[in-house]
Amino acid sequence: MKFPHAPQSELRQNLRWLINSRFIFTILLLCSTVVIHLNRSGVDLQYSLILLYGVITTLFFLSILYAFLRPRVQREILFTYIQISIDCLAVTVVIFVTGSFDSIFSFLYLVVIIYTSMLLYRRGSMIIASVCSFLYLMLAGLEYLGWIHPLDFGSAAAASHYDWQNVFYKIAITSIACFAVAFLSSLLAEQARRSRKELHAMSARMQRVEKMAAVGEMGAGLAHEIKNPLASITGSIQLLLEEMPYDAGRDKLMRIILREADRLSALVGNFLLFARPPSGKSKPISLDQAIPETVRLVEQDKRCRDRIAIRQSGQKGLWVAMDPDHFRQVLWNLLLNAVESIDGDGVVDVRVEPCKPEYVSIEIADSGCGITEKNLNYIFDPFYTSKPDGTGLGLSIVHTILESHDGWLEVESKAGQGTTFTIKLNRIASPPIA
Repeated sequence: MKFPHAPQSELRQNLRWLINSRFIFTILLLCSTVVIHLNRSGVDLQYSLILLYGVITTLFFLSILYAFLRPRVQREILFTYIQISIDCLAVTVVIFVTGSFDSIFSFLYLVVIIYTSMLLYRRGSMIIASVCSFLYLMLAGLEYLGWIHPLDFGSAAAASHYDWQNVFYKIAITSIACFAVAFLSSLLAEQARRSRKELHAMSARMQRVEKMAAVGEMGAGLAHEIKNPLASITGSIQLLLEEMPYDAGRDKLMRIILREADRLSALVGNFLLFARPPSGKSKPISLDQAIPETVRLVEQDKRCRDRIAIRQSGQKGLWVAMDPDHFRQVLWNLLLNAVESIDGDGVVDVRVEPCKPEYVSIEIADSGCGITEKNLNYIFDPFYTSKPDGTGLGLSIVHTILESHDGWLEVESKAGQGTTFTIKLNRIASPPIA
């Protein structure tokens, strides 16, 4: 199982939170040390306080250094691991100073693991849990063997005062607590991340719906008004071509006008489909039949023929409820988009799988140029396109059609590594054979 780190943008933001939190923690630790210093005395305690003040000062200046380096660091994950590792060492020193084996500050290891899970998720929290367990093992073991002696900080007792069984149990319990907290906190962090992602997607969807509704209301009427004169222009040009004497220069210009008028008419038609998609009539669709039919049509297109291989895989026997024409158009647009993203020879994979009991997932993955993280936020906006001759309505139409059928579209992409579009539709049972 793969346990991912936080995305770079999210990690960068969380690093700022970590550095600010460390400042606050350092101030609280300083205040606690000052209170202890004012209320207790003793030579051994003075040595402990000097060391504790040294730890606090080190953490403070390191926090300043982290804040200075953060905007300039390119490898955020490595930078995060370095910070947290130093924090683990600092916690170990604090535990040693405040009683070592019998210190009440052992819980600080758990605090480090908890915020690690927020930054680095499952893999990072497990690594740091291992580091904390190892440091505590070394601290307690060396103290039990008498190789190090904890400073006097109250009534704490050294590990050497206990038998090996008690020492073993304390180490085992601490290690189990570290890994248990790492697992649970990382699980909660990953769930929170998914929730934030879904909330962000829902918010973006709502904004897109509002934008589309506004554009549709203003543009639909105008598109209707444009469509009729375009039809008249096209008809008139065709009539002139048929009835007027042949003239090479004039005919060339008329055919250019006719071609551009047809292109403008297609654009107006696409806009009307985007702004006010026909409701259509939902019917049971067998994906085993509908997808291969559309794939064969795309394979015959001149943009795909002899250079793009379209591979189909996944589970058989899945059905969805949707208007058949709308489904073919959605699949056609996404497949052509995948084909056009590939420069030269390439592969497009179409995979069908059940997604939870009530949904079907149709993945269309290409080996094309991919989409930058910046452009991913705009690809569903109307008239946004990176293609020189594109209209910017293809993906908007797909998104609008799917939403009208209670479906949705997801996208994952990295520049230079290809793009994966995922259609999610309501799954239905296979209809009875008539």
